[in-house]
Amino acid sequence: MKEKDRRLDAIKMIISSKEMGSQEEVLDELKKEGFTLTQATLSRDFKQLKVAKAASMNGEYVYVLPNETMYKRIRKPLSAIEMMQTPGFLSINFSGNLCVIKTRPGYASSIAYNIDNGNLPEILGTIAGDDTICIVLKEGVERKEVVMSLSNLISF
Repeated sequence: MKEKDRRLDAIKMIISSKEMGSQEEVLDELKKEGFTLTQATLSRDFKQLKVAKAASMNGEYVYVLPNETMYKRIRKPLSAIEMMQTPGFLSINFSGNLCVIKTRPGYASSIAYNIDNGNLPEILGTIAGDDTICIVLKEGVERKEVVMSLSNLISF
């Protein structure tokens, strides 16, 4: 993975897991993760990621990623590096020809992208939110076939 891609992933994890109100705070967190960059580089990264500021529950303005203004924040977050090394998959459940995968916040769209591009014959398509993926299965497909195919793309 390229350094910039790792840095962008770290920025997403930091913004998603902590309330950050200034670029200086974000730069400090990135430094703890081993990334040294200038404020100008961080601004360009923010622009690329479409980072915005929104009011948090306590009325302070904090950085948010697109579609995550009401993001669920955790009390004792892992470091961004630890988060990137942890698989996003949490659970899988079936109902008829539907499959629902639960992920950690922020992981659903990238996992769904991998499923859609995995050319799995059992799957018609996916719809992803922030932490949930709905998979539409072809008629007559066995659940264990789907699990076997998905296990090649997702770490269960």
